[in-house]
Amino acid sequence: MFRNNRICELFSIQYPVIQAGMVWCSGWKLACAVSNAGALGLIGGGSMDPVILKEHITKTRSHTAKPFGVNLPMLGRDIEAKVEVILRENVPVVFTSAGDPTAWVPEFKKEGIKVAHVVPGTKNALKAIDAGADAIVAEGFEAGGHNGRDETTTMVLLPLIRSVTSLPLIAAGGMYSGRSLLAAMALGADAIQVGSRFAISAESSAHENYKNIVTKIKEGDTRLILKKLVPVRLIRNKFADRIIEADEKGASRTVLKEILGSGREKLGIFEGDLEEGELEIGQVSAILDKIESAADIVNDIVNEYISVKKQIAPQE
Repeated sequence: MFRNNRICELFSIQYPVIQAGMVWCSGWKLACAVSNAGALGLIGGGSMDPVILKEHITKTRSHTAKPFGVNLPMLGRDIEAKVEVILRENVPVVFTSAGDPTAWVPEFKKEGIKVAHVVPGTKNALKAIDAGADAIVAEGFEAGGHNGRDETTTMVLLPLIRSVTSLPLIAAGGMYSGRSLLAAMALGADAIQVGSRFAISAESSAHENYKNIVTKIKEGDTRLILKKLVPVRLIRNKFADRIIEADEKGASRTVLKEILGSGREKLGIFEGDLEEGELEIGQVSAILDKIESAADIVNDIVNEYISVKKQIAPQE
């Protein structure tokens, strides 16, 4: 079905579907479930310290024989120690993000690790290419969590990045279905990375409060905020509204940092505080209305892709 697909060949997976490495959602249970379903599961290393990361890698290996990877935001804490864990544990795939790819991509490549780098624009893609990345993830500003400042949508970003590279290309931001996969491929992508739908899957380590609120939000209920610091898309709640109000009144970076504090992502996503936590999720959450197993999500994406492709280009 996906014969000669470059992402499937690169990562040795059955389907061109990648589970995003989302903080506080993407533990070993989710990564294993996705990989066992034929896609690529990623451990979300951004919210883990080096010891916890090693534990999740070990548990992943004990529950799947399929390829898996680690998502590594490069601006996070303990980056050197996390890199050491990844290298020591011979993780086969790493998705790097939120930082300069030249810092660690060459180190991973030297050890034979397959590397994809997440970018919000063409200038970032060119840096990743120069660093030796095997694939590029083009993430539009529809995506949840940390995001690009230029607010380029996925549908615009994909052809822009395809025009500057022939590397395997993965579409992210608003990707959730077989229709998404088909549309992304029409614009030059080889695969899709799915975040929000997996974030509220049965195997996600997110709190049930978080999963349930995501199934209830509507169009316009997410907002890209904190552009003076690091742009992030999340659900509007009391915390987000305080940030928005302060920013609109011209608050400095220092004041915004004070309001932000620390541990907001954990408070909202992992501990389920719906008022004071940072509830990161993508715009596509307005379409999501149920909690599903990771296997059902993968199967639904693949089956819908096949069905819609036949509708668009029926055999003569």
